Amino acid sequence: MSKTESVIDYALLAPEHFDGVVRLGNQVHGDNYLSHQSLHQMYEKSFHDAVNASWVAIANQQVVGFRLTYAHSQWEPDEWCTPAAWPVPADKVCYFKCNTVAPDRQGLGIGSEMLQRAIASAHTQGAQAGLAHIWLASPGNSAYKYFKKNGGELIQKHPDKWRHEALYDGYDCPVCEGLCQCEAAEMLLRFS
Repeated sequence: MSKTESVIDYALLAPEHFDGVVRLGNQVHGDNYLSHQSLHQMYEKSFHDAVNASWVAIANQQVVGFRLTYAHSQWEPDEWCTPAAWPVPADKVCYFKCNTVAPDRQGLGIGSEMLQRAIASAHTQGAQAGLAHIWLASPGNSAYKYFKKNGGELIQKHPDKWRHEALYDGYDCPVCEGLCQCEAAEMLLRFS
């Protein structure tokens, strides 16, 4: 069985996955995208009523994908959000922080499977929808196409969404030289 044909197991994010998640996140999204400290904070935001909404994909005992999701009760809309345009109350919206799949595993349905598991967890937590800021600089705009295919609706585009992270958190965008200038699509996915 080749590397891409190996069995994929899915598990709720737990501290034993942190090394693999940080490594994969920084490999795919650029240096300093994640640290153990930032991931721990994100992990804490995944919970509501003892239900975790963040998932990992494992193959051959390695993290090959992860979906970080903030529970609807664990985050607040910021300047990059347009709650007045959302078709559900803001306090019923979880936040899809990040979806990442190893480059050699993309196209195998791992991202969609983790999204469906995160939706089920968030719905159990009490969320009615999930918001994401989609990176419009992904190769072939694949992130936007993926989220739209899974039911995401475009709310608004936000230029320079990740500039703050580049200025103050040491984020090194994999496509921009110098400070990140990537645009984000604010997208909302309603749960049925």
